[in-house]
Amino acid sequence: MDPTDPFFTKDAWAQETGIELMEVSAGRAKVRMRIASRHLNSHGTVHGGAIFTLADSAFALASNSHGTPAAAINAHISYVKAATAGTLYAEATESSLNPKIATYSVTVTDDAGEKIALFQGMVYRKTPGR
Repeated sequence: MDPTDPFFTKDAWAQETGIELMEVSAGRAKVRMRIASRHLNSHGTVHGGAIFTLADSAFALASNSHGTPAAAINAHISYVKAATAGTLYAEATESSLNPKIATYSVTVTDDAGEKIALFQGMVYRKTPGR
């Protein structure tokens, strides 16, 4: 775990929402979020925006792990199970990497390893010097 990763520590929104970095390596990342009352919606389940933020944080870390700045150009999430307590984990893996475009899959799970959401994203990789 490297909570001092400079890319992660500059992400004010991830810090505000309580997301913690577990690991990051080339094309991969894992983060977690301990569910608190601030993450719950009016149904008493984790808000979809909180789950999306968790997945998006793993996506951002994985896509920027190669040293080339990358910005999301597409993201899609499917919520497959509600969560109410415990800790959620998001693990991003690189599906494809090209000079300008890269794609990633992120799986969000709970403490029991049950799938909570499936996220897919694409980034534009900025040309160095531009």
